[in-house]
Order: sequence, then C-alpha cells, then structure tokens
Amino acid sequence: MVIGTLYAFITYKDNLFAQKIQPKVVIPLRTVLICDDEPVIRLSLKNRLKDLGFDEVMECGDGEAAVRMALDRLPDIAILDISMPKMDGITAAREIRKKLKIPIILATAHYDQETVKRARGTGVAAFLTKPLRDQDLWPAIELAFAHADEIEHLKEQVEDLKETIESRKLIEKAKGALMRSQGLSEPEAFRKMQKLAMDKRKSMRQIAEAILLMES
Repeated sequence: MVIGTLYAFITYKDNLFAQKIQPKVVIPLRTVLICDDEPVIRLSLKNRLKDLGFDEVMECGDGEAAVRMALDRLPDIAILDISMPKMDGITAAREIRKKLKIPIILATAHYDQETVKRARGTGVAAFLTKPLRDQDLWPAIELAFAHADEIEHLKEQVEDLKETIESRKLIEKAKGALMRSQGLSEPEAFRKMQKLAMDKRKSMRQIAEAILLMES
C-alpha cells in the first residue's frame, strides 16, 4: 500500500515536471549589433562585418538604444563603443548581459586600469582599440565567442556540482525518513530506494523527492 501510494506520488510529480520542459532553440551565428555615436565608424565597421560573413548588422548610436535593440532583436554578438551618450558602453554591456549571455566586445580609443576593471565585472569578452584595424577584428570576435563558451561551460559545471550536492542531501533525508517510518536499517532504506528507482525508471533524486512529499 505504501509503495503503491509512493508510485502515485512519483507519477504525479513526473507529469508536472514534463509540463515544464521547453525545447532548446539553437540560434546560428548570423547577427551582430554595433553601437557607436559616430555614423562614419558604424558604416566602416558594418562593411567589415558584412565582409566577414555576418548576414545582418544592426546598428545604433547610444547605449540606451543598444540595450533596447539587443533585448528586442537578440543578436549573436555585440560590439559597443565605450564612450557614448545616454549610457556608456560598459553600463550597456552590463544591462544586456543581465538578460542575454551573448559575447560583447568593447571598442575604445583609450582605456585605463579602472575602465578594464569595470568592463571585467560585466563579463565583457574582448577589447578593440580605435582606430579599428581589419587584422584585429576577426581575432577579437573569435576570442569573444571562445571566452563566452568557456564561461558558460564553467557555469554549467558549477550548477552540475550544486545539483549533485543537493541530490545527495535529498537522498540522505529520504533515507532517514524511510528508516523512521518503516523501521528500516540504513542499508535497507537505501536498497528500497534503489529498487523503487529501477522499477519506476526514475533517478534516485526523483524517488527521494517523492518520499519526502509523502512525509510532509
């Protein structure tokens, strides 16, 4: 009877989880956002990026517009001038990366240690020095994507580790609950959870969560 009730809890929870799963959309590299308050620089950079193979180059002239355009049109990468009206490039980069984990390159005629420190805190992937040179552009883009991929990979590893630790805590709690409620030894409680996991084709964490739901 207890196992049957537990099966029902597991099935119910599994159905709720399935309803939350969303398909992952993979966006191919094709769009870039550039933001500079000088139209001549934007035009020059736009032509260079087109030559490099970008299908669409979005452009604007101030930091606030860059944030709006990025969140609205979801570019694959952004290249922002640091010194811009309304909102500087570093602040714009920070606002964009709060919502979009895209690589961002900052362009500037000069930068000091404080500028680099501010930029680093926003997750900016690379710098370009003005006047922009053709031989610097593509390497900066490559490095920006490599840096962004590395950061996301590290974040995933941290999240996986957190998930593992949390799963172990839940399993230990559920094992203790079975020991108390059914008078089982620790090995017996663990084997019971393993059998439930195999029978239901669920993870040990899912079994643990179902047991704890019954206890609450």
